[in-house]
Amino acid sequence: MRLLVLLMLAICVSFSSAATTLAQQTQRIISLSPHTTEMAYAAGLGDKLIAASTYSDYPPAAKKLERVANYRGLKMERILALKPDLILAWQGGNPSRELARLQQLGMKIIYSNPKTLTDIPKTLEQLSQYADYPQVALQAAAAFNQQLQQLKTANLNKSKVRYFYQLGTTPLMTVADSSWPSQIFHFCGGENIFANSRVAYPQVNQEHVIVGQPQVIFSPQPIKTTLQLWAPWQQQLAAVKQHHIYQLNANWLSRPTPRTLLAIKQVCSLLNQVRDDH
Repeated sequence: MRLLVLLMLAICVSFSSAATTLAQQTQRIISLSPHTTEMAYAAGLGDKLIAASTYSDYPPAAKKLERVANYRGLKMERILALKPDLILAWQGGNPSRELARLQQLGMKIIYSNPKTLTDIPKTLEQLSQYADYPQVALQAAAAFNQQLQQLKTANLNKSKVRYFYQLGTTPLMTVADSSWPSQIFHFCGGENIFANSRVAYPQVNQEHVIVGQPQVIFSPQPIKTTLQLWAPWQQQLAAVKQHHIYQLNANWLSRPTPRTLLAIKQVCSLLNQVRDDH
């Protein structure tokens, strides 16, 4: 028994030593997407960030970082010149060819590709090993898990509500269940009328939406803008007739970060309003 205890202590000391070494070796971090920037700050790595992507605007300190990436691609020469110890990349969002090139040149890259809500605390735990104070990330992960469980309990056995999540108007687009935002809607009891689309972000038309008969329409756009598109279909769509058109906070909803909890609270509350009206 004593031997087992000593062995466990040795493993813990070894792990702690390895984590400390990683933290000491990682002093210059570049983030290539808004959500990885936000995650870095949440994990206590904000003081090590030296550059980020366009639209990395949270927390406010992120706005002061140099921009080395946007929707067009990466500023390769500038990234190399900054000599980062670690790059945080969005798998599927950042160009794979340029990321592969950075790896070939010896850059260390952590890829973020969240599929489920529980991937958020897992990512925080992963990032903790690069922080000088790993407890910041570990406490954030624990707090997220606790609040997520509380929200899950509060939303158990809720009736399904058919929804349409509108992205833009020209073209009219939405999300399938394979996309990130659908995680939040599903958590709250939402039933996507385009759940089974073959692509993550399908292009649709108004007739498709009418056939789907959503009980509520969500959009990151102002309600007035969304209503202008659907007002002519008031008699055909219950969501319009019953004024169930709502604007959502796009950053809370689309970025897999601790603020996803705010998106869950917002969506669940609005779906409850729809339920109360039926």
